[in-house]
Order: sequence, then structure tokens, then C-alpha cells
Amino acid sequence: MDSTPPPSSSSAFDLVSRALGRYIPRGGATTAGSADARGDRPTGPRVPDDPTASRQEQILGAVNLDMDLYITRCNLDAPVFRGLEAGAGKSFVELLPPGDVATVTRRLRQVLQSGEAHVARIQRLRRGDGSELVVSMSILPAAAPEEGLTVSLIAMARRLHLYAAETAIGTSLDIGETAQSLAESLLAWGDVAAVDLDFAVWTGEGVSGKGQGRIRLRRAALVPDRAWPEGYMTPGDDLPGDASRLLTQAVLRDDAPQTIVIPDREAVERVFGSPRVARALVPSDRSAGVACIPLVLDGTPPVMLGVAEVWRRADCPFRDSELFDLQELVARTAHHVDLARQHQREHTQVLALQRRLLPRTGGATVEIASVYQPATPDSAGVGGDWVNSFPLPDGRTALVVGDVVGHGLGAAATMGQLSMEARALLSAGLAPDEVLEHLDETVSMLDDADSGLAAGYSALGSTCCIALYDPVRHDVALSSAGHLPPVLVSPDGHAGPLPVRPHPGLGAEFALREPFDVYTFAAPPGSLLALYTDGLVEDPALSIDEGIGRLAGAVSLVHPWDALQQAVRHIVSAVAPARQRDDVTLLLARMIGYRKEDTATWRLPARRDAPARARAQVSALLRQWRTRDDTRYSVMLLVSELVTNAVRYATGPVTVRLIRSGQGLLCEVGDTGNGRPRVRRVDLLADGGRGLSIVHRLTTRWGVRWTDTGKVVWAEVAR
Repeated sequence: MDSTPPPSSSSAFDLVSRALGRYIPRGGATTAGSADARGDRPTGPRVPDDPTASRQEQILGAVNLDMDLYITRCNLDAPVFRGLEAGAGKSFVELLPPGDVATVTRRLRQVLQSGEAHVARIQRLRRGDGSELVVSMSILPAAAPEEGLTVSLIAMARRLHLYAAETAIGTSLDIGETAQSLAESLLAWGDVAAVDLDFAVWTGEGVSGKGQGRIRLRRAALVPDRAWPEGYMTPGDDLPGDASRLLTQAVLRDDAPQTIVIPDREAVERVFGSPRVARALVPSDRSAGVACIPLVLDGTPPVMLGVAEVWRRADCPFRDSELFDLQELVARTAHHVDLARQHQREHTQVLALQRRLLPRTGGATVEIASVYQPATPDSAGVGGDWVNSFPLPDGRTALVVGDVVGHGLGAAATMGQLSMEARALLSAGLAPDEVLEHLDETVSMLDDADSGLAAGYSALGSTCCIALYDPVRHDVALSSAGHLPPVLVSPDGHAGPLPVRPHPGLGAEFALREPFDVYTFAAPPGSLLALYTDGLVEDPALSIDEGIGRLAGAVSLVHPWDALQQAVRHIVSAVAPARQRDDVTLLLARMIGYRKEDTATWRLPARRDAPARARAQVSALLRQWRTRDDTRYSVMLLVSELVTNAVRYATGPVTVRLIRSGQGLLCEVGDTGNGRPRVRRVDLLADGGRGLSIVHRLTTRWGVRWTDTGKVVWAEVAR
């Protein structure tokens, strides 16, 4: 190894090396209780703790790397680093456990590219004999004009390790990563470390009122990463029922969580009384002792979240001070595990809500496929993106996509409320622009932290786009509130965004509010409509127009025979940014519509003979369709009553439309009136009021939708 450089040097490597003299014990030799060649654990019988040992445990080292991450210089003369094969010309990654190579390499290259230091990473290093050393590793860029990196290594004192470990464990809200960080920190005290969590903690369920005797443990983390003997529990495995029960009872003596130490394999077998259970818990055939430390959440009574286990060779018993340190580390980090559990619960709830809002299927007139892709698996919560599609009772299909501001449960609650409100209003027959007006008022109301559902959370600026597909007229009516324009691919292959005028998002200030526009465009059978959220097309390397253009190009490549669900996944993988910063949502709708021979429309003047003329036209068509006599009679009576009401209570022409679908016959009668028909209790002596009662009895469902010129009363009759 290279010697310490002269004091005149000012590189990061030299500055770290210059500090070594303040931390290396005089003479370079170890004393009782200090670090030996395998770390800082004793090699003989238990000895009293040396009060001066802590000052000798913090040892510094430095390694210089070139641009290819090969070692050019190193200063690892302290005894604690003995066994690290870190000679000049060797790759630094050869010092790392296989499971850490990718992560550490990525960190090293990030510092090379950005010039920003990465400080105090808890890291394991491999010695030549296969043992490992836990260090605090900092990555520093070399000072100009030098190139490369300086990696400083601190074989940490116990107190420093406790602080650094707690800091590292609290950096993630993912339950698996939190358990893994805890296990990696515990490895400083043994050869193998494992974290077994209560199954309810792993799934994010509540644990506070649970009987402690019914804890079911699942292995959440295990280090080091290596091939283990057959039968040994690895991450994701449930511990045998006997092991969970006995381990829980052992650390809950007198109903109080306590750390226990089982000195060797024979004692383990005696405690658990089963060779099979011993094979599941003991990491090797060699005799090994274990310290079991309960993960406890403070409370009355305390709640046990799981058990942390540290295994070491039977000839290296745990010192009392080590057990105190282990208990302190686990106690300090138990709340991080509980925070991860709460996040897991919230994450699961939001995902369940997201999946419930995703379209289930299309229908006879439109084919639907969608993808929802969260930004990152370990994000602080799923975003507020949603897509929905559903058939309306009058035969049309609603396509809705929205993007609620923010992440987490507040955004999810607002997303669910807006989605359900939009569905209810559309099913009631409101036009897309009217629905957006109501959603705009809802978002403004929810911004009031005292009265809104999402108190303390603001959804101002959320966006939404609503499209209604009419399968008879083969057109789409669309309204947008601040959303990016949908992409339409015509049957001839032409693709491009729809010319939708930009509009402020939902909940905009009163001065900025404008009436919502309704755009109606043709969508003949074979057309493909893509609705999406901004996470799919926003890429720092491209303008938003270029992103939308890429999406249009990808959608235009979908062949009419392609399976739509497979196509939507391919589009997302091809278009979504490489570094996804926001949730990605895409909805594809392939228009099918009704055949021309399955629909008929008549326009009649609002005269007394209109009901008779309508009956004659409908009767002739139903005979042509070979409809059953009872169905034909019901439809004729239904049309007669609806046309009679239209002539009596409205003005202008009356439009009659009949649609043959797979489920039944849909009858529509439109007029210029704006009154809402209602079913009332009929007086036996009254002259009128029976028409809608007859409609109600003859149909499977009926309703009203509003148009620019009046209303349409629709009713469905089973075939």
C-alpha cells in the first residue's frame, strides 16, 4: 500500500489520509475489546468492556479511484482493514458484496458526473477470507486538476454506527427496504442478520389491538445475500407456525418484550424442539448463537412489530455492551418500521381505489384498454391520475381521464370523489361541459380546509377530460378542463391531437373561469381515441408538443387487428420517459358503433296524428327485424306514450329513434321541451298522468338526457 502523502498535498485523498494519524491506535496494534482482523468482535471468552475501546474503534481509510473505478492509490493501513484486497490496479467493486455492486457503482458514477459528494453511506466490504466489514463510506470528487474519486472509509465506532444506521434506515417508506436497511446495519454485530415482521405489518394492516399470541412472522430481510441451505427461511418466506409462536413467546417473557440470547445450535434445537424448525432458523450447519431483539412500538400495552435476529459463531459470544447497542438500534428504528407499515397501508388503499376506477371492459360498441403506472414503487403515495369508461343507459359510452394534484390519500380521496361524481352526473344525462362545471365547483369547495373532504389538501389546478361516444351517429362530444388534448387516429391512419382550446384547470380563480366548450368530431368505426395524463408525454429532453407527437405516432401504428390491451402496454413502454417523474395513464378506445341496419330514425311534426304515424313506422320495422309479438306490442305502446307526451307538453318536431342492441331494443323520443318527466302516483279518477307509469312498467330502465335544443327520453325494452 502507498504511504501517507506529504502535508503539502491538497487533494481529497491527501486530506483524508492526513487525518489517519488522529484515529489509528499507537503502534497499529489492537487491544482487548478493540477491532481485530475480522472486525470489532471478540475472539475469545467474554471479557469486560474496555472504556477506552470506543476511541480506538473509529478508524479512517482512503482509496483513490480513476474514471473507470479502478484503484490508483489507497491508505488502508489500520488493523481493522486487514484482509481487504485493495491494491493499486484492482477494481473497487471487487471489494463489494455481489448484491451491492449495481447500487454502489451507480453512486460512484453519479458523483463522477455531477461532482456532488455522496456522504456517509453504510456499506459492507468483503475481505479476502469472505468475511465482511461494515464502514461508513463517503464518495468525494477529486480536486482539479486531478480526475477520479476519493472514497473515504470509516470503520465505525458503535455510537457513530448507531447514529448512521438510524439515518440510513429512515430514508425509505418502503417496508421491504426499511427492513433491509435495518438488517444491513445489524450485520455489524454478527455474521448473519435477519428481520422477521408480523404479517400484518408486512401488509400494512393495523396491529394495535391484536392479541400478541397470534403473531405470524414473515421474513422481510436477510443479509448477506448468498445461497442458503435448503429449508432455511429467506425473504418472503413465512416462518413455520411453531417458530413464530415460540419466538414470540421467548421475546415476550412476562408479557414484556425482552432481548434473548441463545448461545449455540444445540440450544436452539432445545428451545424450538424440532430439527425442521431449527433448519428454518439456523443459517448454516455450524454451531451458531443468536440474539433475538423484539421490534416494539411504544404504547400501553406495547405492540410488537416483529423480531430482529443477529447470528454469529458460537465461539464469539455477545458482550453485554453489544446487546445494549443492538437493543438501542432496534428501539430507535422501530418507529421507522411502523411508518413504513402506515405508508404500505395507505399505498395499498390508494392502489385499490385506482384499480377500482380503471375501466373493466368496453362493450358491443366500443373496445377499451387502459394502463396505470405509478411513478416509482417506493413513492410517497400513488398519484391522483385516473381513467374511467362506462356505458351510459342511453347507449352511449363515457370516457373520462383526470389528473388530481398531488399524491397520497388526500389526492386519492379527491380523485375518487371527482370520478364518482362525474359518473353520476353523466349517467343522469348531463352534457360534458355541464359535468365539468359541477366538478369545478366541487374542487373549489374541497379547497376549504374546514369543510372539504380532503381537509388540509388543495386540489386546485386538477385537470379532467370527458368524451361521450355516440355509437349511432358515430361521433364524440368532448369537453376539457386544463387537460392535454386527446389523440385521434382515423380509419385511414391519419393521427394527431384534437384541436381543443386550452382551458384553465378545475377550481381556477373566478376571474379566470370561462365557459367550458364542447367539441364534437366524427369518429367512424375503426377510429382509435387516446386519452392520457401528462406523465406519459412530459420528458425534460422534449417539448410537450414533441411528446404528444411521439404518442400520436405510436398510436397510429396500432393495427385494427391488434389486441388493444397489448397495444396500450406497448405504447406506454415506447413513449413514457426513461426517467419517469409522474404517474403514467393511458386509455385507448377503439370505436365500433352500431351497424346502419340496426338503427332507424324518424322526424315527425308535433301534430295529433304523430303517435299513430310513429306506431306504423315502428311496427313495420319490428316485423322486418322479426321481433317477437309481445316485444313488438310493448315497443309500440311505449313509443305511442312517449310521442303523445312530446306532442302534448312540447313544441316543434318530434324525433323517434329505434336501436337494436344485443341486450334489447332502445327507444328514444326527442322534443324541444325542457321539462323533466317524472313518475307520479296516479289518481284513479284523473284524466292524465298514466303515460310514464306505463313506460316505467314496460321497460327495464328509462331516463332523460338533455340536448342543446331540448331533451331526449330514452327507454330500454328486453328482446
